[in-house]
Amino acid sequence: MLKFVDQGQSYPSKRAPELRAEDFQEIADKYAPNAAAEQSARCSQCGVPYCSVHCPLHNHIPDWLKLTAEGRLREAYEMSNLTSTMPEICGRICPQDRLCEGNCVIEFSGHGAVTIGAVEKYITDTAWEEGWVEPLQPGAPRGQSVGIIGAGPAGLTAAEYLRVAGYDVHIYDRHDRAGGLLTYGIPGFKLEKHVIMRRVQRLKDGGIIFHENFEVGKDATLGDLQDRHDALLVATGVYQARDIKMPGVGAPGVEEALDFLIASNRKSFGDDVPDFDNGRYNAKGKNVVVIGGGDTAMDCVRTSVRQGARSVKCLYRRDRANMPGSPNEVRNAEEEGVEFVWLSAPKAVEGTSHATAVKAHKMRLGAPDASGRRSPEVQPDSEFTIEADLVIKALGFDAEKLPTLFDCPDLSVTRWGTLRVDHKSMMTNLNGVFAAGDIVRGASLVVWGIRDGRDVTEHMHRYLRAKKLAAKAAA
Repeated sequence: MLKFVDQGQSYPSKRAPELRAEDFQEIADKYAPNAAAEQSARCSQCGVPYCSVHCPLHNHIPDWLKLTAEGRLREAYEMSNLTSTMPEICGRICPQDRLCEGNCVIEFSGHGAVTIGAVEKYITDTAWEEGWVEPLQPGAPRGQSVGIIGAGPAGLTAAEYLRVAGYDVHIYDRHDRAGGLLTYGIPGFKLEKHVIMRRVQRLKDGGIIFHENFEVGKDATLGDLQDRHDALLVATGVYQARDIKMPGVGAPGVEEALDFLIASNRKSFGDDVPDFDNGRYNAKGKNVVVIGGGDTAMDCVRTSVRQGARSVKCLYRRDRANMPGSPNEVRNAEEEGVEFVWLSAPKAVEGTSHATAVKAHKMRLGAPDASGRRSPEVQPDSEFTIEADLVIKALGFDAEKLPTLFDCPDLSVTRWGTLRVDHKSMMTNLNGVFAAGDIVRGASLVVWGIRDGRDVTEHMHRYLRAKKLAAKAAA
């Protein structure tokens, strides 16, 4: 069996002989400039830039591709930086196959899309290496402060824009490192941790104050933070794991996807992680079954492979065409040895003191449901069993009960638990308390979090100016 070595861990591969991560970096360093220019030159500069239209940030993609093709990398970086606070992160983890690249005119013609994400990553990584990424320059002080709850993509983006506008900005986050799911939810092989940390450090150097290990509702209520600041932004994301009801689901060896990923990511930082060291969140030598079909499920199966699992299977109740995860991620997982068990749903987890297997049944797709997707139905007499020492539930995330968590029962939520906002102002029912990102729209993409963080800044700026003028008039 061929092996690929990544960050000190090996896993089966169908693609390459044994190589080290630094070998790939050396190859990439030599190849990237030529590849970026070559790919950028393929852009047809079409009349309707569908790539930009389908980018949530509406990045000026054809413009910076043209600059890259001409070798004007610094200008290309500056152009990409006009609309995005994290271009090198989006270049790594955006599902380009569903957004910009999936709507490339050249892709429509059957010649394969321009590799927009790879070029975006390359030009911004080059900008960091060459020192083109300028320090965050705070605007003239306005004498007003903003509190942001949540240090994920939406919160960090809003913090940067508000600091540039001259506001004092404080970020409150429950974790010991900023970044939210960028830091603890996405594996390092997709998004290297130093890439996030250098962005965070730039914000800290720009005078944004981070309050880490800070739990709203425990260390301060939402009301306390309202008293401290002139405006608040809630950008917590959604962290409540969806559960599944079946016998054995509470047995040892059945774990939540986020707990598994956080443990792995903490280990990559060099943290002391007892539940990884004792084997609970370590897939090494185990038969792993991941239940779910989204990007989080793909992160779990690919992490399990890298940890040295004996076997990795993904159990999904629909077929490949109806899988919500990125097709590129599914293909990558298959190439790394993951087995997909399509049209299958779990029925029970077997094992008394510890999980030993997952009992499942085959499914078939019936009539479309309210969302237009065909509903899975159980096929009679189709039970089968999959051996499993570690079962990971990756069924998606819902909003936590923030009114209770924040000790603020007046905070209004929707029937899904997300925060209710006036979409014209992005303000909640509480005056001066805004919300953005997944806590408003539900579990979504990082790029949408960045977009919401950018948009909410304008509304908060307008509110803060009006508040200051009203205070002057009253005086």
